[in-house]
Amino acid sequence: MKFPMFFPDATYGHVVALDNKELSKTGIKGVVVNTYHFLKTGLIDKAKLVGIHKHMGIPSHFVAISDSGGFQVMSLIHKSSAFGRIEENKVVFFHEGKEIELTPEKCIQLQIKLGSDIVMCLDECTKPDMTLKEQEKSVDRTVRWAERCKKEFVKLTKGMKENERPLLFGIVQGGESKKLRKKCAEALIKIGFDGYSFGGWPVKKGILLKEILKYTADLLPEDKPKYAMGVGKPEDLVVCTKLGYDMFDCVIPTRDARHKRLYVFKSKPLKGKIFVKELNIKSKMIKDKKSVSKYCDCELCKKYTKSELYKMFRDRDDNARRLSTVHNLTVYSKVMELLKR
Repeated sequence: MKFPMFFPDATYGHVVALDNKELSKTGIKGVVVNTYHFLKTGLIDKAKLVGIHKHMGIPSHFVAISDSGGFQVMSLIHKSSAFGRIEENKVVFFHEGKEIELTPEKCIQLQIKLGSDIVMCLDECTKPDMTLKEQEKSVDRTVRWAERCKKEFVKLTKGMKENERPLLFGIVQGGESKKLRKKCAEALIKIGFDGYSFGGWPVKKGILLKEILKYTADLLPEDKPKYAMGVGKPEDLVVCTKLGYDMFDCVIPTRDARHKRLYVFKSKPLKGKIFVKELNIKSKMIKDKKSVSKYCDCELCKKYTKSELYKMFRDRDDNARRLSTVHNLTVYSKVMELLKR
């Protein structure tokens, strides 16, 4: 991996609106899939037979990260007990009248069977506005689960050559508390992982939590990859790279593309001069014969005008979402390329 790298979310094994074969055309070098969603839909049974790369139809050199399901602890269970419960030894999700259990051990087993290149520890993800007491419980549980994940990982990868085994990442929780972030980071470093991630929601009221992101990055080993999960917008990627992070993932470029929000360079992109703005495709563009961006060479920008894209969205042509997704990921890839160290 050449850092920094951005990984779009392929939650169910594909990037929404995009054929996986088209991913390489955007410059993207990897994806993030979700262990919990693969498990709840039954995709896990098919994917683990052939491995995530063949299942998705992506090149073997693509980096496949499998998220543990810890994010869904925050987005679902912390939101409402109707979605599940957290126990000391496991997480139990409620889905369509069934209970889906994830223990630290099962989480690692599933990711290894998927053939993931980077395996994430099961953690209890939190939002920054949760109480200090809740954040402390999350940190303690996250560390205990990380120990169990590491033990299971070592058992399952025993005998693998160093260049053949997947990497295991620990996730640092603690909300906005520096004390808890330090406690969590030090405990995870003591256990020992191949890389470390900033866990929890990285923004508050739409503002990037730069101070706690920097503090956490500074706690982590310099010789290990640092992964800012859930980041973000192009300007946030620039900031977090400067803070020391190497890896990022977020739904923003693909989700926004489907909702007519594109990212374009304000001027010719150069190292040290990366300025990106949002472009919303609206009805006033119906006669606009200009391309979406003169600084982008994606299929959309080379072959279509803003007017044509607007009409495709208006007519609910699937090409609108596809082309917009290709464009946003191409821009993100270009940003990453310009930030390469």
